Amino acid sequence: MKEFDYVIIGGGCAGLSLAYELEISNKLKDKTLAIIELREEYKRDKTWSFWKVFDHSFEDCVIKSWNNFTINTSEKSHELITDKFPYQSIDSGKFYKKINSKLLTNSNVKFFKNISEINSEHSIIFNSVFEGELDKSRLWQHFQGVEIETSKDIFDDEILNLMDFNCDQRNDVHFFYTLPFSKNKALIETTWISDLENQSLMDYDLQIENYIKNNLRIKNYKIKFTEKGAIPLFYPSIKKNSRMINIGSAGGMTRLSTGYTFLNIQEHSRYILKNIHKIEKINQFSLGSKYKLLDNIFLKVLESNPEKMPDIFFKMFKCSSNTVIKFLSNKSNIFEDIIIISKMPKLIFIKALFNK
Repeated sequence: MKEFDYVIIGGGCAGLSLAYELEISNKLKDKTLAIIELREEYKRDKTWSFWKVFDHSFEDCVIKSWNNFTINTSEKSHELITDKFPYQSIDSGKFYKKINSKLLTNSNVKFFKNISEINSEHSIIFNSVFEGELDKSRLWQHFQGVEIETSKDIFDDEILNLMDFNCDQRNDVHFFYTLPFSKNKALIETTWISDLENQSLMDYDLQIENYIKNNLRIKNYKIKFTEKGAIPLFYPSIKKNSRMINIGSAGGMTRLSTGYTFLNIQEHSRYILKNIHKIEKINQFSLGSKYKLLDNIFLKVLESNPEKMPDIFFKMFKCSSNTVIKFLSNKSNIFEDIIIISKMPKLIFIKALFNK
């Protein structure tokens, strides 16, 4: 069996992002790479969204950018404008096509279905796949979205609705998310933060149908695309190996309080690229212990007080847009952290801090 210098387990967002950075930087000119991926074909299956707090390599895969967004509850609404950090959505289909078209030109890069097909004994392995089944009793962000097209111009495509809590909460945390890609096309997503054991929360089709009809008041539309997913809001235990570097969600690149991952993956990929010559000796890349602590407290509050979360999110977004965006994107300084913390209800957060 053939040996490879590098092996990437999982050819999804994290694996392909890393492969792309290695390729465009000519690191694979005299090195070999095996990508282990089960899927038979690549097609659009996700929409990755984020605030653009730094430049990335996939501007040509962006469906739409927005500088205005709203957050609302059943009783109030708040609009924010950001001049520095536009909110962007990536089309995963364009992302896959861009990267694979580039990789296929390099004979040093090969795709395999199983790692048993190669000799990886001396390879540096980058792993984006969780081992075994993850705990469904813990907190997850789970969602389903549909991209709809209407016959008439209905949407204001200059403003997105980031969180709409004006929906059935069912004793958990539930909101809708609307990304208007044009005046007659939008992605509408139902999102829950809860465990995965409660099957009664997963009537996603009905939730979306009712929201489009009753909240958006749209009667005639066509569904052009559907996506579905679940993001663990905890760090799964990962076996440590000196020759294996975990990437993506498996490498702790998901911000637990938000589920945002895409830009963290890009930053991690660049970190690996910069240190590829000494990769076995460098410190593990992380989003920062500060955010790990704050997210842990935040999720404890969410678990014990789900009914308070719409108001807590609303208060957070009453800060200046740039402050809250930097905080949610792991780029805030201590002064900005204090501003965010000052908006939170003190008693329940103090209880969560000392609750083991």
